Amino acid sequence: MSVRGGAGRLADSRAWPLLAAVVLGGVLIYLLRPILTPFLVAALLAYLADPLVDRLQRLHLGRTPAVVVVFLVLTGILTGIVLLLIPLVGHQIDILQRQIPALIDWLQQTALPWLQSRLGVDPGVLDLERIRSAITEHWRSTGNIAADLVARATRSGLALAGLLATLALIPVVTFYLLRDWDVLLARIHALLPRRIAPQVARLAGECDEVVAAFLRGQLLVMLALGVFYAAGLWLVGLQLAVLIGLISGLAAIIPYLGFVVGILAASLAAVFQFSDWLVPLLLVWAVYLAGQALEQMLLTPVLVGDRLGLHPVAVIFAVLAGGQLFGFVGVLIALPVAAMVMVLLRHAHAHYQGSELYNRQESQDP
Repeated sequence: MSVRGGAGRLADSRAWPLLAAVVLGGVLIYLLRPILTPFLVAALLAYLADPLVDRLQRLHLGRTPAVVVVFLVLTGILTGIVLLLIPLVGHQIDILQRQIPALIDWLQQTALPWLQSRLGVDPGVLDLERIRSAITEHWRSTGNIAADLVARATRSGLALAGLLATLALIPVVTFYLLRDWDVLLARIHALLPRRIAPQVARLAGECDEVVAAFLRGQLLVMLALGVFYAAGLWLVGLQLAVLIGLISGLAAIIPYLGFVVGILAASLAAVFQFSDWLVPLLLVWAVYLAGQALEQMLLTPVLVGDRLGLHPVAVIFAVLAGGQLFGFVGVLIALPVAAMVMVLLRHAHAHYQGSELYNRQESQDP
């Protein structure tokens, strides 16, 4: 009994430094969150690009040249996407802002009377007239939000310098992290106690599998669905095709949410835009049903595979909790932390089911 008690106290004494390190790390993240954003964004980009660099290395290209190639290619792609999307999305937002007053008139004159006659809904529940007046009065000023933000930033030299420094840090830190990624992992592994190093490496591999399924696979699924929905809605003739497709792709980080949000928004836009809306509405539904089939039968199996992902409820809770606790920094680290917690909980559950506490049965007197 004393030996068992001594072993328990020894295990507790070994666990305390690890627990203290975890708590200290959380406190440091909380205290340093205002300056962590460029480093976390850079770490995320380096993590996503590391497999591409590894593939180039397997083609007998040095680490630094491989990083330079990947870095230049990804920078060009991201720059092109941003330069292409900014005018498109800005134009779509202008269209939406011009349509909002007319949409509210349609709701007030058509939709609410129909709901009142069929369902007994009180039209006075929503003060649509006040909403329409406010939007009509301010839509021109809201259309220049980006210009207003730039003007405010330029009026404060310190704020502008901080913003430029943050933006400049991201590519620099990304380059160095990507170049030394394997070295950093090897050094972390070398610091682990030899007794637990294999187990920690196995857990880290499982965490990487889950994180990769969301940060690599799911991001590619989101991008593909956004392009597919935008192109399909554009072929239908929807004026807000790019904006709705972009929203559908972003919402696809949670399974089925992009489909639900997108088909509702696109259906409302089609009914409002087309006077003879039945055929366009059916075409919108066909686009989203085809996108859902494409996701289930091709995109998810190929890009994500059968790797264990996070439950949709866990994704929602992780993002909201991370944002509440740590702001934008918390949103960046929410999914990786949630994936690691899920892996640890799965192992803890398996350990509990194999423990004496779970399997012990009460002795019965004969």
